[in-house]
Amino acid sequence: MWDAFKEFIFWGIQAVYGFVGDWGMAIILVTILFRIALIPLMSGQIKSSYQMQKIQPKIQEVQQRFADDPVRQQEEMQKLYAEAKFNPIAGCLPLFLQMPIFMALFQVLREMPTYIEKYGLTEGNYEFYNLVPNLTYSPAEALGVSVNAFIPYLILLVVFAGATFLPMVLQQINAPNSQQRRQTLMISAFMSVFMLFIGWSSPGGVLMFWGVSSLIGVAQQQITTRMLKAADEKKAEEMIDIEPVRVDVTRKAKKKRPTKSR
Repeated sequence: MWDAFKEFIFWGIQAVYGFVGDWGMAIILVTILFRIALIPLMSGQIKSSYQMQKIQPKIQEVQQRFADDPVRQQEEMQKLYAEAKFNPIAGCLPLFLQMPIFMALFQVLREMPTYIEKYGLTEGNYEFYNLVPNLTYSPAEALGVSVNAFIPYLILLVVFAGATFLPMVLQQINAPNSQQRRQTLMISAFMSVFMLFIGWSSPGGVLMFWGVSSLIGVAQQQITTRMLKAADEKKAEEMIDIEPVRVDVTRKAKKKRPTKSR
């Protein structure tokens, strides 16, 4: 089953390569098609995160109010999650969907000569328009060739590590200065370093796939977030327009009637 999936990935890239004549561009186009398929899922995840950010003050209030009652705190938090339509699993699902392709592409690029020999294809240069000499090389292997050869792979490596968690960082920039914000930024920094470690031995084609995919995700996040903010601002303006005018009427104090003297 896994071998069949790897062959499907190979033939997908091979088919696009037949049109564009460049392995790097073929990987980029396949990545774009993959991200287009993920648009509905990603849009739902971004909307959920946006709603979650809006209720952050309420979450902090619940945490402080029921600090001594974990059960009640959890119940109130679940109510807020339901109100914001927030699903933690939905945020991780796009990442999980990319992992099988990441692993399959990793192995396909490592075994490219085997596939070429297996299907009797003409071996070509696995490059990206002379910018990346060989997409089957890892940054570690490129550094062993020369420093100049290593520079394109270093760029791919930085984009690969940084763009993966850039959406989380951008989401927290405008958030209140809270403990959760600091924790999220610390986790993002740690995971970026971890991704550098993973990417050091990953083929350039895999770094390209993941980096392009992450950058497209960042662009989608920014566009969707701006659209959601614009919709909220428009809704707020409409609420102001339809709100009835309140007139404060101050009643005059009643004067006491004079009493007749007898």
